[in-house]
Formats: sequence, structure tokens, C-alpha cells
Amino acid sequence: MNRHRTAVALTLLAALAGGSVTAPAVAAATTTRDASVVSALDRAARPLRTVEPGGDTSDLRALSHMIGGARVVGVGEATHGSHDFFALKDRVFRHLVREQGFRTFALEAPWSTGLRLNDYVLNGKGDPRRIMSEEFQRDYRWWNNTDYLRLVEWMRAYNVRHPGDPVRFLGDDTAWTGPEVYDQVTHYAATRRPGLGTRLAALYAGLRPTTHTGEYIERYLGAPLAERRARAERAGRALELVRALGPGRNPAAHAWAVRQATAVEQTARQYAFDLDDPAGIAAAMRYRDETMAANVVWWQRHTGTKVLLSAHDAHVAYVPDDPEHYPRMQGAFLRDRLGAGYVSVGLTFDRGSFNATSPDGAVRRWTLPPPGPGSNEETLDRVRYDDYVLDLRAAGTPAREWLARARPTRSIGTAWPEDPHAVALSRSHDVLIHLHRVEASRLRDR
Repeated sequence: MNRHRTAVALTLLAALAGGSVTAPAVAAATTTRDASVVSALDRAARPLRTVEPGGDTSDLRALSHMIGGARVVGVGEATHGSHDFFALKDRVFRHLVREQGFRTFALEAPWSTGLRLNDYVLNGKGDPRRIMSEEFQRDYRWWNNTDYLRLVEWMRAYNVRHPGDPVRFLGDDTAWTGPEVYDQVTHYAATRRPGLGTRLAALYAGLRPTTHTGEYIERYLGAPLAERRARAERAGRALELVRALGPGRNPAAHAWAVRQATAVEQTARQYAFDLDDPAGIAAAMRYRDETMAANVVWWQRHTGTKVLLSAHDAHVAYVPDDPEHYPRMQGAFLRDRLGAGYVSVGLTFDRGSFNATSPDGAVRRWTLPPPGPGSNEETLDRVRYDDYVLDLRAAGTPAREWLARARPTRSIGTAWPEDPHAVALSRSHDVLIHLHRVEASRLRDR
């Protein structure tokens, strides 16, 4: 239960057995039908030149057209540990910054982590290597890689060249809120009303971190449920006290204090579910995805910037591939709030390597061969291009019908091995990027 509790309480995806492969009795008919599907996919696919950032990006113009006027674009990943997915997001973000006015890169990482990295990319404050090492621990360790470091450094260099129109970094997740956020809230309260800062500090007892990220998460998960729920109740009371102060003479400062107190409350609420109860796990996962979506929408409206949201395929999707544990995904909540202003881009791959945790708890590099018959990837990799972009909304028949049916699909979180998930591609995403081969990312702490 501990392994499952960790995964569902924080960031990543539980395993789900996929569907069955094609029965031998219908193999010949299936082969003919699949050839027609591949032919239709061939006509709709647009080739990708590379996943690596830099150089000509004319091949991404097809993706730009598919994104259209969306204000938030969720770009997924089929593993949390492959270089090609991270590099591609870097390349796509740079292209969208130049060609479509995007200005925020959002990551499935804690709110306060995003603020620290944002302070670096905006103002040059701090060392991104140290920030990533301190913040990307335990379940977030996968982001402490050389690809994201390169992206953050590019963002800083861009802002040095464009100080009047900067790019920004957002973390939308909930498992950790750094001590500096608590301190900002209590300091603000103390300046507005004598004694209120002390009262908030008391309400935040047991919540404000006194240790590093990984140990904090570990300890919080080990606390009794009653204690976790009491902390959430106190965090909620603190948030209401800050709200009750009203805007005063500085509405912007008050709005920011409320936003920071909200982040604290979100972390406390995330841990307040009964993770020994399947219903509690499902409620925790729904809360997390809904909260991440709310954070992205708040940021987009507050800054007025277009956002590229980086997360797992499942989190940017519209429908869950494991509804028992994940009733509703971030992509569905974003579509509710933004309508056509949100576009979901899923990623698949045929073969290659990734980093993930083995059953003994060690982080290992895993390598997978091509998937077997009956999977989505087996057909997708028969398209004439190795790497390509596909608008799932515009695919012709019979590909349209094929894309709407659930099939075994690789959807790998932090742990391996696990079974494929049953995914209907066109019900889950608007756009698909398929890569023939991927390689494991380079983790900076290894």
C-alpha cells in the first residue's frame, strides 16, 4: 500500500491493464483494415525534423496550425524519464514563443518551485542547478534533468534579450509548498493587523517545512490521517483570515497574499484524504487534477500569457485511462474552464529507453522493444514518417474510427514494470505526436 499511496498522493500514475490483442481468427481481416488505417494516417501525418531545440522550426508550423488560438496547450509524455519528450517540449515552447506569442512554460511541479525558477528566469535570482536539486526530489526527481536545465537557461537568456516581454515559469502542482511562501503570508498579515502574523504562524504549525522537499513529503505521508485533516482545517482558516483582511490600500499585495495562502491550503488539502481507502485515493486524484487546472487558469488570466503545460499524457488528456483511481483529469477541467482555448497534445513512442523506479525502489534505466500487435503504437509506427504530428480531429476514415477505440498504449509513470493502459487516442487528445525511438533522459543527481 505504501508504494501505491506515494504514487496517488503526489504526482504519478497507477498501473492499468490494457485491452486484449487481436484474435487469430480475424487476423487476415484485421491486416486489411489496418492497412487502410495506416494509409489514412499517412495522408494526415506531418513530419517532424527533430526533437532537439534550435535551428529551423518550419516543420512545427503544422503543429502551430493545429493549436490555433488556444491560450493553454497541454503537451504530454508517455514516460516521465525520456530525453526526447523533454527536448521536444523545449523545442515546441521556443517555437511557440517566437511564432504564437506564448510566454509561460508550466510544469507538473509544486507552485513554490515554479516561483523560485520564475524568479531566476525573470530576474536572474539564484542558481537554477541548486534550485532544481533542492526542489526536484523524491517524486519530482525526474524533472532534475539536463533537458529542463537547458530550457530554464534558455528562458533566462531570452529574458535578458527581451526584458520588456519576458517568458515565465509556472509550477501547478500541490505536494509541496516551500517555507518562503508561509513566511510571505505571515509577514503580509503582520503588516496589515498587529498579532495576525503570530496567529497565522500558529495555524501553520506542522505545515511549514523545516526540512528538505523529499523528507517533508515522506514525513507528511507518514502522519496520521486525523493529524493531516487537522492541518488542512487550520490551513483553510488561515486562508480565510487573509481573505478577510480585504484589499486595503494595496489590492495587488492582498491578492498575492491570498494566492500564496491558497497554495498552502492546497498542499494541506492534498494530504487530507484517506489513502488507505480506494474512494479516498480517487477523491485525492480528482482534487489534484482539478487544483492543477485551477492553478494554470489563474496564472493564465493573471498574467495574460499563453501557456504551454507540460505533464504526463494522462494529465493533459480529456478522459481517464484508469477511472477507478483517476475519475477526472486535468485536461477535462481545463476544457471546462477554457473551452476551445485549451488544446491537448498526446505523445507516443514505439521503442526506446526511459528512467523509472524498479520494484526494489531503485531508479533504473529501462529499454523497451516495439509493442505487440493490437496496440496503438504498433499501427502508429507503420506511418511513413519516423516522427510526426497528427491532428486527431481531422483524420479521415477509417483512421477516424480507429483513433476513437481504446487499445493498449504505453502510459508510464515513475514505476516499472506495469501493463499498458487502454487509451482511445482521439477521445483523449486533440493532437498526437508520435516518435519512433526515445532515449532515457540524463538525471542530474545521478
